[in-house]
Amino acid sequence: MQNNIFNFENTYMNLPDEFHSYVKPRKVISPKLAIFNEDLSTELGFNFSSFKPEDISNLLSGNIIPEGSSLIAQAYAGHQFGHFTILGDGRAILLGEHVLGDKRFDIQFKGSGPTPYSRSGDGLAAIGPMMREYIISEAMHYLNIPTCRSLAVVETGEDVIREQKYPGAILTRISKSHIRVGTFQFAVIQEDKDLVNKLFNYTIERHFPNLIESKSKALDFLYAIIEQQANLVTNWMRIGFIHGVMNTDNVALSGETIDYGPCAFMDHYDPLTVFSSIDHQGRYSFANQPIITQWNLARLAETILPLISDKHENALKLAEEAINTFADLYQSKWLDMMRLKIGLITKENEDKSLISELLDVMQKHKADFTNTFSLLSENTLPDVELFKTEEFLFWYKKWKLRLEKESKSFEDMRKVMETNNPKIIPRNHLVERALKKAEEGELKTIKEYIKILQNPYGSQINIADEYFMPPNDNEKVLQTFCGT
Repeated sequence: MQNNIFNFENTYMNLPDEFHSYVKPRKVISPKLAIFNEDLSTELGFNFSSFKPEDISNLLSGNIIPEGSSLIAQAYAGHQFGHFTILGDGRAILLGEHVLGDKRFDIQFKGSGPTPYSRSGDGLAAIGPMMREYIISEAMHYLNIPTCRSLAVVETGEDVIREQKYPGAILTRISKSHIRVGTFQFAVIQEDKDLVNKLFNYTIERHFPNLIESKSKALDFLYAIIEQQANLVTNWMRIGFIHGVMNTDNVALSGETIDYGPCAFMDHYDPLTVFSSIDHQGRYSFANQPIITQWNLARLAETILPLISDKHENALKLAEEAINTFADLYQSKWLDMMRLKIGLITKENEDKSLISELLDVMQKHKADFTNTFSLLSENTLPDVELFKTEEFLFWYKKWKLRLEKESKSFEDMRKVMETNNPKIIPRNHLVERALKKAEEGELKTIKEYIKILQNPYGSQINIADEYFMPPNDNEKVLQTFCGT
C-alpha cells in the first residue's frame, strides 16, 4: 500500500525544540473506519481511490505512519477559566502540514495516545466526543463559519475508561494551523525573547505574509488579529453558537473555530445561556463571548509588547489603544450582521433599537433563536405562538415601516435574510441522540444527520420536521461535557 497520500512539509519543526516534543501514536488493536469525509478529501487533493477501508483505517489510526510526517505534540500554555497554566497537546499529534498549491493545512490526530503533555491523562478519546467534533465542525463549515475540519473518525476496537467504558476512537482533524494565543503565552514564560521573536516571525510568514514588509509589524499583527477575531465571534453570534471553553489555548491565530468540547447551539433566545458542565459562573455564556474575546486578545497583546516598541510604556499605550478598539469594532460588525438577519441593507439610526426590541420580545417569550429569524422571511407570518403576541405584532409593524425605506424589493431583502439565517443547525438533542447511537455501534443516524446539516440555508425537501424544531421539554439538553 502506498501511504504518500499527504504532501507533507514540516515548517513547525523549524521553531526551537521548546515548542514541540517528538511522539508516536499508540498502535491500536482493531482499527475500523467509522466515518470518512469524501468531500474534504477531494478538496484537499487526497487520492484514496486505491485504498481499501482497512488501509485507510490503519493509516488514520496511526498504525501506519504516513510518509513525510513529523509526529510531534505542540507545547502551549493558556488561561483556563481565567487561571494560567502550562498545557500542550495532551492527546493530539501533529503529523505534518499538507501543502496544496499556496495553501497549507495541519493534519492532526486526536485521541491517539499519551504525549509528554498528557499529565495524568491517557491521551485517548471516546467515540462520542470525536463524533461530536466531526458533526459540529462540518456543520460550522457549511454554516460559513471559519473552522477546523474533520477528515475521519476511526474506531480503535478498544475501550476508553471515563465514568464508564466507551468505545475508543481517533479523529483526524484539519486546520490552517494550531498556533494559539496560548502558544505565545508559552513562549513568553520561557524568558527568552528570541523564542517569542521566532514564533512571531513564523506566524507572520504563515498567516500574515502581507505584513512581512511592515514597519510596525507587531502592532499591525495585533490589529489584524483583532479584526479576525471580531469577525469570528460575530459569526458565532449570528447562528446562536456557544463555544463553551474560550480559554486562550483555544484561540487559534488562523482565525478558525477549534476545540469543540462542550459547545452547543442556543434553542430559545437567552443571552445568558450556558451549556458547559464546567462553566459554573457563566464566564463563557452566549452574551459574554465578545467580552471574553477582547480579554483573550489582551492576553495576546501582553506577549508581544517588546515587539511593538522597545520602550515599555509606549508599547503598553499602543497595545491598549489597539485592544480598546475591539468593543466598537465588534458592535459595528454585530449591528451590520443583525441588520442582514432582518433584511436591512441600508443603515438607519433606529436600527439598533429595532433589533434590541426584537431580541427582548424573543427573550421574554422564550422564542427559538434560529426559527424566529428564519420565519421572518416568509411572505406571511406563520402560525407560531410568538408571532401572535401583542409585543411582537407591535414590533412587526415598526419593522415593516423600516423595510419601506429600503430601495430593494422584499424579495431581494428576503434573499439577504435567507443567506444569513440558517433553517437548520445542529440541534443539541439531535446531536446527543446521534452520539448515543454511535456509542451503541449504530452509525447510520450520524451519517444521515451530517448530510442534512450540509445544506443549512437551502430548501430542505423531504426533510422531517424534527430537524427544524426545538426540543420538547423531555428532549432538552441542559449540559454538555468536554469528553476528555
